[in-house]
Amino acid sequence: MNFLQQALSFIFTAANWGGPAGLTVRILEHLQYTAVALLFSALIAIPLGMLIGHTGRGTFLVVGGVNALRALPTLGVLLLGVLLWGLGLIPPTVALMLLGIPPMLAGTYSGIANVDRAVVDAARSMGMTESRVLLRVEVPNALPLILGGVRTATLQIVATATVAAYASLGGLGRYLIDGIKVREFYLALVGALVVTALALILDAALAFAVWLSEPGTDRFRKMPQPFLGDEIALESASTSRSGGLSSGNHEARGPSPTV
Repeated sequence: MNFLQQALSFIFTAANWGGPAGLTVRILEHLQYTAVALLFSALIAIPLGMLIGHTGRGTFLVVGGVNALRALPTLGVLLLGVLLWGLGLIPPTVALMLLGIPPMLAGTYSGIANVDRAVVDAARSMGMTESRVLLRVEVPNALPLILGGVRTATLQIVATATVAAYASLGGLGRYLIDGIKVREFYLALVGALVVTALALILDAALAFAVWLSEPGTDRFRKMPQPFLGDEIALESASTSRSGGLSSGNHEARGPSPTV
């Protein structure tokens, strides 16, 4: 309890928020590392998930790739990156990307694959090209699941971005490392509490974005829900695709609200 009191006192002291090593600077650095890793993860995972979900080819890459990337230890990847590229922003960015790619890839693929095939066929029968079918029909309907994957990736990255301090960078990980180094353990608790607060704030904002992205007016009858696990999303997408191919009809689900 003494550590908790000291940590809360540190957080609520205005003087600790200023200066080059204050809480404000550390939070901004932490958010910067998170944003960079999210951006590069999205540039890789979202187009790949859209392509695989639209064509139905390479599904094994999603399942195998998600499981393989999750098996990699973040700290081990970071240390390997430091040996390869030296200290700097590249090693932690690569390590955090390996956390962000799996949920984005799974969410994008499952969202595209779960779009009602009857709606997709109707769009094709209207003369839409494959690119228009993907961007104007499938992506709008899949947007809640895509954003759900972004939400999961954001939480994992923001909670793990403290490893950037091991590469001689800043961020909230400095409180964890420096606090343990000088045996001021309440400083480590400060870093943990602020990271938790950031994760909760970002989660709430992205949950609201997912809720707003739902097509139609049904979203006004329900509140934002917890994010869908990647395994459940992949299982749902695989079941939906295999069931649609075997039965030859698309009456199992109601029509998608966006054409």
